[in-house]
Amino acid sequence: MSDLPRIEPRYAPQPLGLAWPTHEWASDVHSLDPVVREIADRAFDDPAVAETRTVLVVQHGKIVYERYAGSLPSFIDQGAVIDKDTTQISWSMAKSMTHFFTGILIDEQRLTLDEPVRIPEWSSDGRSAITLRHLLSMRDGLEFVEDYLPDHPSDVIAMLFGEGQNDVAGYTIARPLAHTPGEVWNYSSGTTNIICRILADAVGPGSIFHDFMNQRLFEPLGMRSAVPKFDARGTFIGSSYVYATARDFARFGYLYLRGGEWDGRQLVSREWCDTAQIPLSRDDESGAFYSLQWWVTGDEFGSYWANGYEGQLITVVPTLDAVIVRLGATDATRYPALRNWRNDLLHAMHHADH
Repeated sequence: MSDLPRIEPRYAPQPLGLAWPTHEWASDVHSLDPVVREIADRAFDDPAVAETRTVLVVQHGKIVYERYAGSLPSFIDQGAVIDKDTTQISWSMAKSMTHFFTGILIDEQRLTLDEPVRIPEWSSDGRSAITLRHLLSMRDGLEFVEDYLPDHPSDVIAMLFGEGQNDVAGYTIARPLAHTPGEVWNYSSGTTNIICRILADAVGPGSIFHDFMNQRLFEPLGMRSAVPKFDARGTFIGSSYVYATARDFARFGYLYLRGGEWDGRQLVSREWCDTAQIPLSRDDESGAFYSLQWWVTGDEFGSYWANGYEGQLITVVPTLDAVIVRLGATDATRYPALRNWRNDLLHAMHHADH
């Protein structure tokens, strides 16, 4: 596509002499530039952004800003007050974790990107041409409606909460083709869950795959709070469900900031991490770009992000050596205000660094 920016993937090295945050994060909150702090605070104070529950900023390997507000929704009482130990929902930020687990199997040559995937239900029709790259880039061509508005037809709601909830991948596998594979970008949580079925076929479902996640990601990074959810068939619901603290979500972003390296180990290849930063499609509604299960801004900071429903964000910023986590409840009509806040924060951090 001619309107896609040409991006050279960038990373930031671990500062010399600084311990990796496997056990705890180093902190340097007192040195934060006042303008940066003021803009970070705006996420909580600006009604246009709606409800922000957490902002966590890591720069040069240290937490430089961390603020929590409110409590988790509860039908029983006021809910738990949110703090650094509170696990919160990822929503679609889990898609970017699915990218990581797929990369491990690509690196180990247990999966291939550009051969048709082996889905028996697709063997006798046009869906048999769908590749793993098509799925990862949301260009598989399957008919799927990603809509969270009440009284609107919605495949994602049917998949997660209705007829498809016991077999989220099977629900989407049964969808017909709407376009030739590779031709049209259509954001689809169902597509990610098909990828998770493919991963489970390669590794093993249920507890076997959970062990794989622990051994290859959560334990090496020290993401001790992370809890992924599985459907009744044993498929990781990688479209939507990892619960973790903000500090653990920041660890995941930090892994990509460091090019897949963690404390002397290459957990996934840098070449695979590159694919998170290279745009393949453009979302006409927001103007943002999409790579493989990550979103890309195309800004001067090389920033890209894991993005979840209601404005969950893990933003990786290579030129600023930073990771920004924002968690909360912002409806889609306010997403432009949330993006503007993040853009202002990045510019303020850049000016403070110079």
